[in-house]
Amino acid sequence: MSIPIEQLLLVISLLLFISILAGKTSYRLGIPTLLLFLLIGMLAGSEGLGRIPFDDPGTAKAIGIIALNYILFSGGFDTSWKSIRPVIGKGVMLSTFGVVFTALLVALPVWHFTSFSFLESLLLGAIVSSTDAAAVFSILRSKSVSLKGQLRPTLELESGSNDPMAYFLTVSLISIIQAPDKTLLSIIPLFFLQFSIGAVMGFGLGKLGQLVINRIKLDYEGLYPVLALALVILTFSATQFLNGNGFLAVYICGVFLGNRELIHKKSLIKFFDGIAWLMQIILFLTLGLLVYPSQMIPLIIPGVLISLFLIFFARPVAVMLSLSVFKMHMRDRLFISWVGLRGAVPIVFATYPTLIGLEKAQIIFNLVFFITIISVIVQGTSLPLVSKLLRVALPHKLRRRTPADIELSDTVKSELIEVDIEEDSPAAGKKIVDLGFPKTALIVMIKRHNKFLTPNGNTFIYPGDKLMVLAETSDSLSKALELVCPFPSTEPN
Repeated sequence: MSIPIEQLLLVISLLLFISILAGKTSYRLGIPTLLLFLLIGMLAGSEGLGRIPFDDPGTAKAIGIIALNYILFSGGFDTSWKSIRPVIGKGVMLSTFGVVFTALLVALPVWHFTSFSFLESLLLGAIVSSTDAAAVFSILRSKSVSLKGQLRPTLELESGSNDPMAYFLTVSLISIIQAPDKTLLSIIPLFFLQFSIGAVMGFGLGKLGQLVINRIKLDYEGLYPVLALALVILTFSATQFLNGNGFLAVYICGVFLGNRELIHKKSLIKFFDGIAWLMQIILFLTLGLLVYPSQMIPLIIPGVLISLFLIFFARPVAVMLSLSVFKMHMRDRLFISWVGLRGAVPIVFATYPTLIGLEKAQIIFNLVFFITIISVIVQGTSLPLVSKLLRVALPHKLRRRTPADIELSDTVKSELIEVDIEEDSPAAGKKIVDLGFPKTALIVMIKRHNKFLTPNGNTFIYPGDKLMVLAETSDSLSKALELVCPFPSTEPN
């Protein structure tokens, strides 16, 4: 059925408008925005109130690829290399071996208890193996929850870099299913080839992008974001053309550019933040439209069982195995295990089997959608509570600030936090010079009796003061906080 362009634009604009308003409401209530966007799409779909006919996995896949590119680039562009460098090993292990372990652990019970073949079961596991940190941090922000130590950069790095691995496994398993003469071992050299090309192309095109952006001297500032938009798609498509992993290249390109000096960098950061939100809304709405709720009813029991197995067994075991070589507090490991929210990426990847006509493609898609919904409901709504129970959340009196919040320069140090000094603070009654602050951290301002003081080494700190602490790294921030806040560190001795 052909829809006039005017009606189509009206429907799209209304859906976007409703989604943004719903997202603001969900942010205040602590409800994951992903869930609301998907539900709005379902309500607007052919079996919902809107009755919009949409049954085109190919279009959904195309929208998904474009959206994921900009979401990944935005995530990388906003990532501080100084923050993730200390946790690079943990992040890489989680985003590679963690993804593989999750896929295998999910596949085993599905293979044993259902009519799926082992490869089909492994494909389902691969599709649901990646996580979505955007949903995690939006929930934590809505409840004013900040994380201690190196948890945040670890989760950011894992979520930004595990999508390429899940994509690789999904595409590779589909090719093996289509060509029975191939074996699982055949994907090992392909992995090294694709990820090597992806890494080289990401760094190379990131460097090229930096040179072009800084030297091209465009007449209109508004053209720089357009140039960056083109760079993202160029990075993905050129890497894919060379048989590399395009998603990995886009993420690395984003991280590279985000940690370099660029003309109009602040406006680019804000622009891509808005683009990432727009892409998420469009993506979630599209995937919601693609779902037929009536087809999911027969899958309620297996969907719930697989979801619970993934949440309470597969994800925790995969995390424990991946991080077993690192010295970490058990509370940190458990929280990372719980922060395994499935997002839009698995649903996008679930459209791939449909496009090749796989026999159980529709069942896989509906199961993945169901698993995502359960994950968001169970894990998403409980994140603030779990963070407090595991004592990995900073006390409420600590309010983390970012450079973007206070419009500092692009070269500002990476960690900024506001601290309330209580009666039992170890810093109360002491001079700043006597605290023994790390060299890479300093108190830049003190608010006392509604007045702002610029401190020096001889300034005394008193109960009731509010300190603005600026630190170069998360490590130095944690050490500084130990000197002014009476709460235990989550790092092991």
